[in-house]
Amino acid sequence: MSKELHGKVAMVAGGTSGIGRETAVLLAKAGAKVVVAGRREKEGKETVELVRAAGGEGMFVKTDVSRAADVDALVQKTVEKFGRLDIAFNNAGIEETFVPIAEQSEENWDRIIDINLKGTWLCLKYEIRQMVKQGGGGAIVNMASVTGLIGAPGSAAYAASKHGVMGLTKSAALETARNGIRVNAVCPAVIETPMGERLFGEPEMHKAALGLHPLGRFGTPVEVAEAVVWMCSNRASFMTGQSIALDGGFLAGPNLLA
Repeated sequence: MSKELHGKVAMVAGGTSGIGRETAVLLAKAGAKVVVAGRREKEGKETVELVRAAGGEGMFVKTDVSRAADVDALVQKTVEKFGRLDIAFNNAGIEETFVPIAEQSEENWDRIIDINLKGTWLCLKYEIRQMVKQGGGGAIVNMASVTGLIGAPGSAAYAASKHGVMGLTKSAALETARNGIRVNAVCPAVIETPMGERLFGEPEMHKAALGLHPLGRFGTPVEVAEAVVWMCSNRASFMTGQSIALDGGFLAGPNLLA
């Protein structure tokens, strides 16, 4: 991979495993210095080691994205260490168990919204402040989902959180365009990650979910990471307020071959 991001400073929230980890490594391979954020310190430091093995500089900052003080501190520590912030991937998020709306608890709703939606909003808030402060310019990618584009029976809180991320992405893009900051989103279907395994690891669930993907397989973390890095690069310089669905055909229509 060319060093097209040489000299750039990138931050990956939710970089302790899966898509976040793969994106951190690819950003390093592209020449960026990478700050990894997440709640799990051991896994976060493992990601930083992978960043260094890829030839990059890295740092882990323990962060709960649902807490404003944590996110503020994350951005400040990034700037203290590397001097600026050019790229951000707001990937932190959690799943929920499949429960109908009428049976969902308020506690479950609050937990999903706090991390997936409020967490993305807080990341945007402090990232944008820093990018504007240093003179503008920058690229931000938010983690949405195919369920940010369609309904998801039994997963209303998650779908609502990801629809919210799509609205945040478009609003932030409009607010920051004149500052040269681009804000986009990525919308994966089922990806082979620890989260995907928790949700679809049981044989019947795995078979049912697989049947929704006309390509006949789930995606891999690196396939999403490649798209995120592209959106953060100058190759995507005319793209803002948009989303990319990486879904194996999920959204194209019903899979009649399943």
